[in-house]
Amino acid sequence: MSNRLVIGGYFLLTAVLSVGFYAFPGWHMVLWSAIALASAAAMALGIRRHRPRRRTPWIVLAVGVLTFAAGDTTYNLLTTVFGQQNPFPSYADLFYLVTCVLVNVGMVLLVRSMTHGRDRSSLVDAVILTLGVGLLDWIFLINPYVVAPDLTLLQKAVSIAYPLSDVLLLATVFRVLGTARRSPTVVLLGIGCAGLLFSDVVYGLGQLNGSWQIGGPIDLGWIALYACWGLAALHPSMVRLTEPRLIRQGEVGWVRLTVLGLSAVIAPAVLLIETLQGNVRDGVVIAVLSALIFALVLVRLTGVVNRHRQALTRERGLREAASALLLASDVDAVALAVRIAVGQLLPAGTPHEAVFGETSCPLSGEATQLVSTERLDPALRARVGRFPIALCCPLTRSGRPHATSLVGSLVVAAPEHALAVLHWPAESLAAQAALALERIALTQEINRRIGEDYFRTLVQNNSDLIFIVDDQNRIRYASPSATAVFDGPAPAGYPLVDLVECTDRLMAVQLLDLVRSGGLRADAVDWRLPMPDGGLMHVEVSCRDLRADPTVRGLVVTMRDVTERRRLERELTLQAFQDPLTGLPNRVLFQERAGQAVARSQRTGRGTGVVLIDLDDFKELNDTLGHAAGDELLAAVGARLADALGPEYTTARLGGDEFGALVEDVTTPDELERLAERTLVVLAEPLRVGGQLVHVRASIGFALAVEAADGEDLVRQADLALYAAKGAGKAQWRRYQSELHTAAVQRLLLRAELERAVEQGEFAVHFQPIVALDSGRTAGFEALVRWAHPDRGLLAPEHFIGAAEESGLIVPMGAFVLHHAIVTAAQWYRECLTGSTRPPYVSVNVSARQFRTLGFVDSVRAELAECGLPPHLLMLEITESLLLRDDDKVWADLQDLRSMGVRVAIDDFGTGYSSLSYLRQVPIELLKIDKSFVDTASSSPRQQALVEGIVRLADALGLVVVAEGIERDAERDLLVGAGCKYGQGYLFARPMLYEDTVKWLFSDRVAA
Repeated sequence: MSNRLVIGGYFLLTAVLSVGFYAFPGWHMVLWSAIALASAAAMALGIRRHRPRRRTPWIVLAVGVLTFAAGDTTYNLLTTVFGQQNPFPSYADLFYLVTCVLVNVGMVLLVRSMTHGRDRSSLVDAVILTLGVGLLDWIFLINPYVVAPDLTLLQKAVSIAYPLSDVLLLATVFRVLGTARRSPTVVLLGIGCAGLLFSDVVYGLGQLNGSWQIGGPIDLGWIALYACWGLAALHPSMVRLTEPRLIRQGEVGWVRLTVLGLSAVIAPAVLLIETLQGNVRDGVVIAVLSALIFALVLVRLTGVVNRHRQALTRERGLREAASALLLASDVDAVALAVRIAVGQLLPAGTPHEAVFGETSCPLSGEATQLVSTERLDPALRARVGRFPIALCCPLTRSGRPHATSLVGSLVVAAPEHALAVLHWPAESLAAQAALALERIALTQEINRRIGEDYFRTLVQNNSDLIFIVDDQNRIRYASPSATAVFDGPAPAGYPLVDLVECTDRLMAVQLLDLVRSGGLRADAVDWRLPMPDGGLMHVEVSCRDLRADPTVRGLVVTMRDVTERRRLERELTLQAFQDPLTGLPNRVLFQERAGQAVARSQRTGRGTGVVLIDLDDFKELNDTLGHAAGDELLAAVGARLADALGPEYTTARLGGDEFGALVEDVTTPDELERLAERTLVVLAEPLRVGGQLVHVRASIGFALAVEAADGEDLVRQADLALYAAKGAGKAQWRRYQSELHTAAVQRLLLRAELERAVEQGEFAVHFQPIVALDSGRTAGFEALVRWAHPDRGLLAPEHFIGAAEESGLIVPMGAFVLHHAIVTAAQWYRECLTGSTRPPYVSVNVSARQFRTLGFVDSVRAELAECGLPPHLLMLEITESLLLRDDDKVWADLQDLRSMGVRVAIDDFGTGYSSLSYLRQVPIELLKIDKSFVDTASSSPRQQALVEGIVRLADALGLVVVAEGIERDAERDLLVGAGCKYGQGYLFARPMLYEDTVKWLFSDRVAA
């Protein structure tokens, strides 16, 4: 409900009740109580709606209104119900006296909230006004009660308390009006207090004359009190009365001077009137009040002198700060001088924090202001948060347009009473600091221009090629060295990529686009440049984005000639990885490639094997024919092996008479057996060495990377098999088999550990974000199971999923993951309902065995209903193997899930038995491209074409594509270019726990 509607409703209610109060005398007591209670309720509602910084003053005033209403109600009951005639004193007077105390306390707390208890000048002025008005109060209201012979001591005390309370209220209202900024709330409070004072004075005079009655015009003042205070609390400006306010010392307006002057002459005027009348009745009171007013004037003058002394101290501190700022040569020196000056401007020993620099005030405008530290930037609040209030002074360059005048701010946090009087000194200090910053900036600009001349001279004589490229990749500037390299004028206006060898142009465009998009490359890249003589120059390229620099406004591309260095590196590489005798890879390169092959095999599940070939009786032949013949034989054997095995295998000489072959994509051990048989046949053909035929025999051992931990382990296993072949009589082959027993034992152990893990709940679910590749928005999360093994630590699925499938434990494990994923997605959904973040979906892998479990669809439906998750926020990932058979139940279950709203995806598309028919028939809406395609797409044109074909196929069928395993920017860029909209991988985020997903969802967006 809007503030205008609430205020209008309350005003209308009060007006109706007030009219009814005068129109229906019989309902006076009820309607009067309703007016009072409506006022208190409005004040409570205003406190709740607007939440002022300090609520206590408003709460005290609201309670005061309630006690006032209680007094009125009590008085009406005594006179109307119980028939007492003018009961005095009574229980109603007790409520009235409490009201007097509460109203005055509330007003005092309002003043302290604004002035922090340090505006002593305003306090002295209020006391002067109180003494002046109090004399009139004494003459007309208090003294008649004092000398009245028919009143008891208690009646006199109560009667005197009321006008005294009104005098104190007048003083506090004077302080509020003199301190607070003009606002509707201040005006309404003043009108309400004026109504209260008017009615109290008229009521007091009426009591003395015996002419007061309920329902007369006098009640309008109290009605004004109730109505105006309720409206004051409902108005939004009520929060300003408890906000800290800068004390502008020395500022005294003509209104205050007039009021103080009239207050000071009241006593002499009364004395003059009584003297003219010939009866000075109040001489003693006039003398005492005159003395007190004179003393207060002296106190006021003392305060002026003290402020002048403090001003001199601050002026001296500002002069010292000006000297330090004049000597400052950089921003850090300016900040240090400002912090020292702030410490000198504050009273000695005052705790404070001063932050200077490129910070900004939370409010608009250039005025110095007191702000709550809760409204500051988080980084700034962390430094000054131990203080509730901070003084924010914008750093403004004088004589500059407003749009360019702000260069930062000075934020000082300290106790409120210290900040209240720091306004003018801090403002002056901030202005001097801004001038110092401007001077430093101008000095740096002059130095920069001098430096430009220096660096221009360096560039003119630098042998490196330096280009400045615009957004269309055209050369805007080329260093003079380009003229000598390209044997002609500098190619200004020419596309930079046209200077690059054709096969390197795509890489050149990608580098420029990467740097332009904000990506950084710590390492330099190599391009090749065609030379006029037909050769190629190898250059090392580095690129920086200086488009924001007004002196450059483009990409700076630096090329250094590394042709000779690359030639030497190639020679060294050949010496390090190539056997000089046979020209084949040596053991180092073979071992490295074996390690890579084993790693790929472990990741993709494709077999890898190593075949080791050792020549039999080579030592005897070497000793018989000589070492030269032996070297010739080794070279011939190497050439024959390379020709026989072909380029798809890595053939290497491992040392001495030992050779090796690395075989990848092995499906069965029979392939290696046939390869070993063929190798023995090829080597059995005679070789001509040293003019004579030599018969060569060899022993072969091979191993598959079934249980090999790495390439070295695989070579070791093949070496054991080779020794076994030699021990069996030579000219034979053997396969490594001892690992079969070990593997069986390990599988049994793993199955037992899995059963224990399922029983004891050792599994955890992590979530990896699925993001939109073009915007970086998080679309969903994939739920990934992890095993918290008590000995081996956190294990990824590849370590136990196979065993779980074989043992059937995949069903309870999958049910656990599905339940946990739905519960977590429901929590995301509820948290997103309270904000603007779109709720993400959760994607869960379902094995074929789990999907075929009886009641699987019903369990999904029950989980969704129990957790309150909309079905469209759940996606089930199935594999192609589930769809190989025409299983009517599987197809029916898929249809039930889709009709329910659950989304279905095909996981690892393309790695199984892909069929276009089920893509058209199965109710799916998403394909997930396997990581194996993504890994090689950026380096293999065939793989890239395959990925693009999958995306186009999915798009034609109306399916969404998600790419898995994105780890590099180049992969992401390639997928975006292919039209793939979504992806996941370590480039964006690793799998995370639920707590981290919450931070991920409700923080800044990921860069994509």
